[in-house]
Amino acid sequence: MMYFIWGSIVIISLSMIAVIYRLVKGPNASDRVVALDAIGTSLIALIGLFSIMVETSFYLDIILLLAILSFIGTVAFSKFIEKGDIIERDNSR
Repeated sequence: MMYFIWGSIVIISLSMIAVIYRLVKGPNASDRVVALDAIGTSLIALIGLFSIMVETSFYLDIILLLAILSFIGTVAFSKFIEKGDIIERDNSR
């Protein structure tokens, strides 16, 4: 079982390197947002595999926190790209 976990860690790490390249060299901002989301997902997977390796559930709280932050960050970046503003203010008063 440990061989599969280590193999998965290697594959996910290699994919993170490819995604980091896309983050740096992305042709536009939307590609960079997708790359950041993919990095967050890969990081969650790596922490999950590490949690399985050390046989503890302590890291599951960290996974939940990273998932929430990744989601909020992706939504905020997407909204900024679409509208140019993250927080909508009603200036009609």
